[in-house]
Amino acid sequence: MDHYPKRVIFMDKNNQLLLERITINPDVMVGKPTIRGLRITVGQILKALSGGLTQNDLLEDYPELEPEDIQAALLYAAERVGEERVFKIDTGV
Repeated sequence: MDHYPKRVIFMDKNNQLLLERITINPDVMVGKPTIRGLRITVGQILKALSGGLTQNDLLEDYPELEPEDIQAALLYAAERVGEERVFKIDTGV
């Protein structure tokens, strides 16, 4: 049997406050996670950062964003990825 380290999360008050900036409403952006109910999704922020934009670029392009919003998007993504599980399926082959 394989043994993998268990993920330990230390959710401090700051992280909780950051995650409160992420809102999910089926009437806004078809229910995708957004920043403070704005029409800016977590996915948009992540794609912009992975495409080479800096935090300052994002803040200039979206003046309604705050630095903490970008931190919140990154934390939200990290939490979602951390929840992923992989299950071995025995195909009998």
